[in-house]
Amino acid sequence: MSDQKIEVRVTETGQVMPVTVFSKRADRIEVVLGEGVHSVKCELVLNASGNAYAGSAMGREIVYERRREEVEQDLVLENHDYRDSRRR
Repeated sequence: MSDQKIEVRVTETGQVMPVTVFSKRADRIEVVLGEGVHSVKCELVLNASGNAYAGSAMGREIVYERRREEVEQDLVLENHDYRDSRRR
């Protein structure tokens, strides 16, 4: 199984960096920054307007700029059970 990667933006510098998704739900996304013993886990929660997920890692704010509806659609596609689809 391959790890899912998403790109988040560091608000302080504007730098975009890839992170690994640890778990994903419609209301929160847990990501892992870095690899190995120096990795840091961060929880991104939905902001008040519902158009981005934000969290803090090592004192820096990171933002995943996708709306809740887009993440819900991603979850539906990821969890689709292809064994139930039948030929017609």
